[in-house]
Amino acid sequence: MATAVIMPKFGFTQETAELVRWLKQAGEAVEQGDPIAEVTTDKVNMEVEAPATGVLTGLRVREGETVPVTTVIAYIGAPGEAPPAAPVAAAATRAAEPALTQRPVEAPTGERPLVTPVAARVAADRGVDVSQLAGTGPGGRVTRRDVEAGQAAGKLRASPAARRAAREAGLPLAGISGSGPRYRIQAVDVQRALAPTARADAPPGRVIALAGMRRTIAARMQRSAQEAPHITFDADLDATEAEALRQRANAGAAGAEARVSLTAILVRVMAWALQRHPMLNSRLEGEHIYLLPETNIGVAVALEEGLIVPVVRQAGRKGLREIAAEIATLAESARAGKLRPEDVADGTFTISNLGMYGVDRFTAIINPPQSAILAVGRVVRRQVLDEADQPVIRSLVTITLSADHRVVDGAVAARFLSDLRAGFEHPDLLLV
Repeated sequence: MATAVIMPKFGFTQETAELVRWLKQAGEAVEQGDPIAEVTTDKVNMEVEAPATGVLTGLRVREGETVPVTTVIAYIGAPGEAPPAAPVAAAATRAAEPALTQRPVEAPTGERPLVTPVAARVAADRGVDVSQLAGTGPGGRVTRRDVEAGQAAGKLRASPAARRAAREAGLPLAGISGSGPRYRIQAVDVQRALAPTARADAPPGRVIALAGMRRTIAARMQRSAQEAPHITFDADLDATEAEALRQRANAGAAGAEARVSLTAILVRVMAWALQRHPMLNSRLEGEHIYLLPETNIGVAVALEEGLIVPVVRQAGRKGLREIAAEIATLAESARAGKLRPEDVADGTFTISNLGMYGVDRFTAIINPPQSAILAVGRVVRRQVLDEADQPVIRSLVTITLSADHRVVDGAVAARFLSDLRAGFEHPDLLLV
């Protein structure tokens, strides 16, 4: 009996995922654990592995299609085994479209050879003329492997980001001049090629498709802003002691140890404050507020294509150096596109620090389904009055707390900020 391949669920609140591309062709033999498809969620790109050994068949989801998690996307069976019929509900959601098996489609040019659906999509994405290819699949069909071989022969070179941008915009790569090494097509080349396709009445400039991670971020932030009544609080914290602690910790660090940042100190202090004020460490679902037992602090990382929030798990149980090392590792993995699903799942609170970009203060939108987020500005030297009303120079940082007013009352948020201030301004009492 054929084994179903389902669209996996990478996070507690995830509802859908997009199938970016098939890594294996229908009819190909696969081993259990082989990557067979690449999918993207609102957080990361991941590979779907084969749950069994056999022949991949009955592909039910097209590249670029978004479907609910746990949807059957394909089957793995014995050679010659037919996949089960598509469920009525699944077929209805895709306008009764037949399963994506080896059903051939006609190529758009030349002698119109038979082309598998995946091969046709890849050829369109990469600007390969299938009429010039010799098919090696059943009945002489052109397969994805034939397209890739034809592409290599034609020396069409493009970065993964460029291929994705072209695919999302429906723009063939053929004819785009590459500005990268050995004329490799870069994402900026695709964006430049898109500019002339803008409407005549549109303002001049680049045209960027609202797709992929950017589309997901837009939808999530719009939903958060519309559904969660945000209440915000500003506070200037004295960072003098925190800065002194950071300098002492880094002065005594070994060469291979991660350097302690202000963000790392904030994560540790935040975990302590959240344990004292559990309403800020909660999630609203339907008619219930869930007070979460762990303090998993998300640290926003800016990428070229959007924002991603890897999570420092159980931050309240970790020391400062451990937190600093984890933040550094997660940020590096995020920028390299190597985050795992567990790296971005189950966050209970988020910190977004833009101080390194010279931002004094800003207001962040809550990362659903969380109940609050902290925005952090840069550290600046200012003249203030001490307890004796004498002018002194201190290091100050402005923080802005955004909270879901359905869950968090103003007085609760104020008490939370009071404890956060105490822990941050006297970190030696906590970070031992």
